[in-house]
Amino acid sequence: MGEAKRRKETGAPAPVPKRQRSKTPLWIGAGVVAVAAVVVAVFFLTRPPAPTSDSLPVAAPETGPFPAQLDRYGISVGPEDASVVVREFADYQCPACARFSEASQRLKQEYVDSGKVRFVYFDLPLRQHGNAMPAAMAARCAGDQDEYWAMHDELYRQQSAWSNASDPAQVFAGYAGSLGLNERRFNRCMSSELHREAVEQSLQVAIQLRVASTPTVLVNNIALTQPGWGQLSAVVERELAR
Repeated sequence: MGEAKRRKETGAPAPVPKRQRSKTPLWIGAGVVAVAAVVVAVFFLTRPPAPTSDSLPVAAPETGPFPAQLDRYGISVGPEDASVVVREFADYQCPACARFSEASQRLKQEYVDSGKVRFVYFDLPLRQHGNAMPAAMAARCAGDQDEYWAMHDELYRQQSAWSNASDPAQVFAGYAGSLGLNERRFNRCMSSELHREAVEQSLQVAIQLRVASTPTVLVNNIALTQPGWGQLSAVVERELAR
């Protein structure tokens, strides 16, 4: 019916159409709020604690200094006179150690390379990990060609690829080639087990100190309760400030 005819017959204008409601579902808005809440929660949960936080670990009562003479059985990097020494007892086949390796790499970049901290890595190949000993020897064989830390990082980065390998030495030889090492020299080092005794001596240090789990990380004589970058960096900063 036309507007003019409607007015003539009814005397009233046409009804105004109702305003359409937004078709956007309410759950989308709620989802956005939930995502934002998760992001905020993750930020606060992963933010490193302050170096002055009471939640950070401290040395147990009557704990003496770490026997520094034992460091010669590990692999060290950084100044020998550093006031803060971070020591890690680890197993190359240990998944938790592979996760911590990201923190140790960052430690070397931010604290060791600047001369503030010394880092010592002790081999602790666990009995249940059959490829941990060959991996430890592979890192030390690479060290003979000045590429210990490059192999160390590669072993952790590729852990899932060699962890259950029937011939891990062959896999490690491939890594040696990719790192530009002399493969013949590397393979000779591996086949002769040149560094087995050194790895076993490192293992004996762990037994002597009653270190049974991996990774065990010490900042001077303070054992981390949550090995990871957050706690590690906070304790290091606290010890540097002392």
